[in-house]
Amino acid sequence: MAAADPARPAPPDSPAPPDSPGATDPDGARRADRLEHGTGGVARVVIGRPEVRGALDAPERRALLDALRRAADAAAAGEVRCVVLVGTGDAFSSGQDLREHAARLDADDPALARVVEDEYAPIALLLAEMPAPVVAVVRGTAAGAGAALALAADLRLLAASARVDTGFARVGLPPDTGASWWLPRLVGEGRARDLLLRPRPVPADECVALGLATEAVPDADLDARAAEVARQLAAGPTAALVATRRALAFSATHDLPSTLAHEGALVAGVARSPEHRAAVEAFLTRRR
Repeated sequence: MAAADPARPAPPDSPAPPDSPGATDPDGARRADRLEHGTGGVARVVIGRPEVRGALDAPERRALLDALRRAADAAAAGEVRCVVLVGTGDAFSSGQDLREHAARLDADDPALARVVEDEYAPIALLLAEMPAPVVAVVRGTAAGAGAALALAADLRLLAASARVDTGFARVGLPPDTGASWWLPRLVGEGRARDLLLRPRPVPADECVALGLATEAVPDADLDARAAEVARQLAAGPTAALVATRRALAFSATHDLPSTLAHEGALVAGVARSPEHRAAVEAFLTRRR
């Protein structure tokens, strides 16, 4: 939940809007739909509020959760084959809106104790269990919960000027939104401890070296590279790619015998897919 303080004030917390596209904010403004369907089976889920560097207040969390649910439904129906998670403006997400958080602390809001479990955890799970590959495209800052959202993706493409900053300890909180799960698996326990206990903005090239990022791309080329990677994944064997995501998640918490049995079940299921048959035929045709 922790984050860098937004650059400009955000309104205090208010009751969240309904989970629907283009829902109305408490101040009467309309928020854009956070799910954008592109071509070739690629969908974008957009983190909004560029005026406060993508800081996540209650309405934005609801909008993001709704967009991810609809993306997951579309992926399960075969309509979406790759999901791209992006920010708007000059930042990915600075994480929790600390002005909202401070207002709720001052009000002694009892619901504050359940924000992570009720709002952030479902977002992290949807990203982890998405029935399609997920690519995070990071410009500017990805901090706190915003960094955790990027870490939950399969691939992370960073602009050369981007920074990833766990930031939780800097505001006196432990990690959330899956950061304590993803970080050790990406960079190892020792480096994860350092990044969480001594948070700092990690430059894009160092993120690649540590394993926090897949690629660092010149800022001007980021959109084109993201589109290229998304097209590549969307054109791939979706059933096999989704099963690969499940295999990796299972192996992280199970022993070798259990993992081997799980792999066998996954392979048996995917082997009956039309994609597998087509891929085998294409391979054999090239060998002839």
